[in-house]
Amino acid sequence: NIKNPSAQQTQAIRSLRAVRRVALTGTPVENRLSDMWSIMEFLNQGYLGPAEQFRRRFAIPIEKYRDTERSAQLRRLVQPFLLRRLKTDPAIIQDLPEKMEAKVFCHLTREQASLYRAVVKDMMQQIEAAREGIKRKGLVLATLLKLKQVCNHPAQFLQDGSTLPGRSGKLLRLVEMLEEAVAEGDRALVFTQFAEMGQMLQAHLREHLGQEVLFLYGGTSRKARDEMVQHFQTGHDGPAVFVLSLKAGGLGLNLTAASRVFHFDRWWNPAVEDQATDRAFRIGQKKNVQVYKFVCAGTLEERIDRTIEHKKELAESVVGTGEDWLTEMSTDQLRQLFALSREAVMEEPV
Repeated sequence: NIKNPSAQQTQAIRSLRAVRRVALTGTPVENRLSDMWSIMEFLNQGYLGPAEQFRRRFAIPIEKYRDTERSAQLRRLVQPFLLRRLKTDPAIIQDLPEKMEAKVFCHLTREQASLYRAVVKDMMQQIEAAREGIKRKGLVLATLLKLKQVCNHPAQFLQDGSTLPGRSGKLLRLVEMLEEAVAEGDRALVFTQFAEMGQMLQAHLREHLGQEVLFLYGGTSRKARDEMVQHFQTGHDGPAVFVLSLKAGGLGLNLTAASRVFHFDRWWNPAVEDQATDRAFRIGQKKNVQVYKFVCAGTLEERIDRTIEHKKELAESVVGTGEDWLTEMSTDQLRQLFALSREAVMEEPV
């Protein structure tokens, strides 16, 4: 609640008088390093310097240039004030199962590949014409959104209410893996950042699996949400699959009945994905948790996934992982990012 330093809420909280101050968070750096600066400014005003000085000294070198020396320097500065405990620490809980993560590489159908190329061609022309400024940034983010939708399913991108089967490599792989999970008696969470994709997944999976499938998104009432969670968590007769929008279902829910977690489309912030995964991987979980992150091979999803991995390697919990950094790329870099590789398209039976 105090990660945005300019928010009125943060400023009001900062004005509270107290002899001692403590901040509690699971993600000291959720989107960018200014999150940590804002928290430290509340705890020990002035310790990390003014916001603009902090940005020049740490945020830009670490987030933009991956400066490991500055990253280590910042870690040394904040470490004395951090009391960090991980749920995987045996001193906290001795019998928490393991979490195993895997990338699931999918291929585009020919229809998806055709739409992907058309979007890139159209949007790159607009980006080149815009050259710089807010308009250009808006076009880059719009391109990302459209390409993510194409990678998910043509029906989501076209928004035409058309049928789903046989048109998306991702959806085909998800159904196969969920069939296996249900056959083995496991329950699963499926996260997507798009509410409209969640609705399509719910309908398709309900029909294909022949059983109830839950769906929670931002428009779900608190009462309905609580009923869904209880229904999913209680007994062995509850639904095996729970589809959730990433923002609505990524925080505050206890869904330990699930032992498999699927990230159908990727949010380019590892902290947000980890928070969503932790709906299942938390105290009370009795099974090992298997996490699957879907990536369309040969598309921007694979290229950004590699960049995110580099960011995570830089320094644990001291990186900027929002999407804004993408808008600063040159036109040539964007063209390489968006380009569709030959291996992206799945082989179809003759």
